[in-house]
Amino acid sequence: MGRGRRAFTLVELLVVIAIIGILVALLLPAVQMAREAARRTTCANNLRQLGLALHLFHDSHQVLPASGWTRQGPGNPDGKYVGWRPLILPFIEQKNVRDIYRFDLNWWEGTNSAVASIPISLFVCPSAAHDAEVGSAVAKPPRPAMNFSNPLAPTHYEALMGVQPSSINPHFPAPIYDAANRFSAMYRNSEMTFGYVSDGMTNTIMLVECASRPNVVRVGRPRGDLSNDQGICWADSEGPFSLDGASSDGEREGCGPANGCTWPMNRKNDNEPYSFHPQGGNFLFVDARVQWLSQDMDIKAMAALATARAAD
Repeated sequence: MGRGRRAFTLVELLVVIAIIGILVALLLPAVQMAREAARRTTCANNLRQLGLALHLFHDSHQVLPASGWTRQGPGNPDGKYVGWRPLILPFIEQKNVRDIYRFDLNWWEGTNSAVASIPISLFVCPSAAHDAEVGSAVAKPPRPAMNFSNPLAPTHYEALMGVQPSSINPHFPAPIYDAANRFSAMYRNSEMTFGYVSDGMTNTIMLVECASRPNVVRVGRPRGDLSNDQGICWADSEGPFSLDGASSDGEREGCGPANGCTWPMNRKNDNEPYSFHPQGGNFLFVDARVQWLSQDMDIKAMAALATARAAD
């Protein structure tokens, strides 16, 4: 007579389950790392495409677009409030969106707010978190406080206009930045050619990651108790900013080295470079090159990269 099949004991079953759990725990971080690596690559590719579009704009107008217009200028014949992203729409295969955007109106007027609700994938970094529907905006004169019938579409990339001298100069033994050398290649109402970039196109940042605005984030933590009036959508002309430096907890900005504002990125997302990648972010340089920079880099080195002309 044959012997009956021996069943698993409860102990054996628990051991197998424990082993599977350990293997999953070991595998999950690797999967998450692989996914983030793919997201980071996509994010960098988006910036690279935006860089090529900015070069095409330069080819067409002989200048780079301003970070934001408040007066008449290249691509903005009516002198309205318009940002750099609407200006490059034809160069990122968004001519249909460009054709319905009204440049004879400020970006928030008429049908432009409806156009601003159209999602454009090239303006979005897949690593970004804490995005929420933007159905309203606090006032930033001359734009009033507003409610939007369609939620506005976000952008996670912004122009870095340069440095704020009062914030950055305290990091040096003597002041080195002033109105003559504080700017990058794109700033408010600028008409800069590549020739303006005397520091070299490979050494000057043009665009940075600044994710999840207008929602406020401090070191990965959303702050629903705080509001932000800038960077509320891809059409917003008032989203660009200058480098100030922030404290390690992101609660202070531009307070100098004595008060701990030595972080160049990833501390606060309102008006400072901010990515949701671990330990750094992607930066677009004027030559359309994308480079990864560590969040631990010295703020003085970041300031040098954020300005287009050498400090004396």
